[in-house]
Amino acid sequence: MAFRNFWPVYLWAFFIFVLSILPGDYIPQVITLWDWLGPDKIAHLLFYGVFGFLLLMGFNKQYHLQKLRYYLAATFIAGTLFGLIIELLQHYVFKGRNGNVYDAAANVIGVIIGISSFVIYKRKKLRNKNTDS
Repeated sequence: MAFRNFWPVYLWAFFIFVLSILPGDYIPQVITLWDWLGPDKIAHLLFYGVFGFLLLMGFNKQYHLQKLRYYLAATFIAGTLFGLIIELLQHYVFKGRNGNVYDAAANVIGVIIGISSFVIYKRKKLRNKNTDS
């Protein structure tokens, strides 16, 4: 039952993992704080934002979010750990890749964006449901 509700996030996590192990010699390096806003960091924000959103969607389908704050915390923790593990693997294991603190920060911020997007989505859906009644 859990696989049926969480398959999109599993697939997305696999997609992130595959992209993370590809050699990254063509990815521009972050030199200054201003460079932090480059395409690489935007990709991290996007990928981990989608990850956070999909994980909450899975929780919503599985448990109908009776205790939303627990699922928000679980999503934040899972997304943060996944992002940190990927960065550590890039730094220590994968050849041609290097993990760094800026990428890890972008991953965490992306998860927060995904969580925020889900909360906005749910509130809007609830508001529309209440006005239709």
